[in-house]
Amino acid sequence: MSVAENQAAAGRGSARAVAILSSLGRFLVVAVTTYLGLLAVTFFIGRVIPIDPVLAVLGDRAPTAVVERTRREMGLDLPWIEQFYIYVKAALRGDFGTSVLTTNPVMMSDIRRVFPATIELATLGTIIGAVIGVPLGVLAAVKRGSLIDQIARVVGLIGYSVPIFWLGLLGLVLFYAKLQWIAFPARLDVVYEYTFTPITGFYLLDAAIQGQWDVFHDAWRHIVLPAALLGYLSLAYISRMTRSFMLNELAQEYIVAARAKGLSETRVIWGHALRNAAVPMVTVIALSYANLLEGSVLTETVFSWPGIGLYITNSLQNADMNAVLGGTIAIGSVFIAINLLSDLLYRLLDPRTKIG
Repeated sequence: MSVAENQAAAGRGSARAVAILSSLGRFLVVAVTTYLGLLAVTFFIGRVIPIDPVLAVLGDRAPTAVVERTRREMGLDLPWIEQFYIYVKAALRGDFGTSVLTTNPVMMSDIRRVFPATIELATLGTIIGAVIGVPLGVLAAVKRGSLIDQIARVVGLIGYSVPIFWLGLLGLVLFYAKLQWIAFPARLDVVYEYTFTPITGFYLLDAAIQGQWDVFHDAWRHIVLPAALLGYLSLAYISRMTRSFMLNELAQEYIVAARAKGLSETRVIWGHALRNAAVPMVTVIALSYANLLEGSVLTETVFSWPGIGLYITNSLQNADMNAVLGGTIAIGSVFIAINLLSDLLYRLLDPRTKIG
């Protein structure tokens, strides 16, 4: 290789490195800006909501002198800009105060304990939604106007319009009270609560790792119905978007060319059209997962699922604003991370948007 070719290759490598660093820099700026915006919103909510954090800690009958001293100790007598600065510094350390309800540190104790339950529930729901929703959307697009297309559209319409708590109560009446196919609302039977020691906080995984298949079976009987309901919500969204993407791909010229070459319909649909539709589907599935994480409050309440949704609900009912804001920040942070990750995967998978 000549000196000129070496220099040209080195120049291309430097340009690509600069492009990669520039792209990573943009991602970092977006992540930091979004997170600061989330902190600003939660701080503002915590200050305008008609709940006095001092009285929530001390009670309504605390002496005035004690209330004022506690207010100064909590920094609530400072200007809002100084309070926000202190709030951001504490949040960056993962310090969201102590829960009034549990007397534990919000982030390092309570949320660390309850969040795995929500992640396990949302993950299983997303898997159910993707495994069923993607093929259903593909078939609906291929058989456009047919009975299966109409069924897919009705399934999606019901998933969008019927309240999740109503489906949950109906499911409990049918599958628990009548058929007794599932266990009562909880995460484990009482008999296993004090004999099972979780490792990661994901009970199905922990039970399988430890070979406790009786615990695995019991955990499955508790999680299957709420996960199926969340999976149905995810399925409705994923199948609808898959159908839309597939209809767009099936109308492209490369599909006509593939068919003209004599390729089988199966290869044209599943090997070409779905492969190109899968790129935007990454973002759809990621957003569905994030929505299940933040939208599982009603499901966790109906099924007494000890996740972050039920934790926030109980905290809000007891005016425990440290816990409410800490839980909101935790969910918001995960939502931001999932969105940024899906955007990065989209850029990596789509050759039209590859870095450099």
